[in-house]
Amino acid sequence: MSEMNVNETLPAKTCSIDRLVTKEAEVSKVLAGQKTACRRNGRYADIGETMDLQGTSFTVTNVYQQALGELTAEHAKQEGHETVDEYRDSILAMHPGMPWLPQMKVWVHEFKKAE
Repeated sequence: MSEMNVNETLPAKTCSIDRLVTKEAEVSKVLAGQKTACRRNGRYADIGETMDLQGTSFTVTNVYQQALGELTAEHAKQEGHETVDEYRDSILAMHPGMPWLPQMKVWVHEFKKAE
């Protein structure tokens, strides 16, 4: 299925790609190649869409939903963390009062440096 067809099967975006990675620490991880995915409670980008971070472009390569309980150490590494616990603690520190529920679905946005 082409990028266009995949994007047509996804629900409408809830935010724009320029809001996908905004915190300075997260931007630094992306620029250093330590963060290659961003999980959000809404869909921020289409596959093939490009975001610009400090003059460097990154292309979204995949967008899909995932339950928090499905996260593995590899997923945490995509987010720039060593373990799922470290990633969870980081998210909860950014969003005080947010519950971490294994069945809660998030949108995964995977990306790579644009060629």
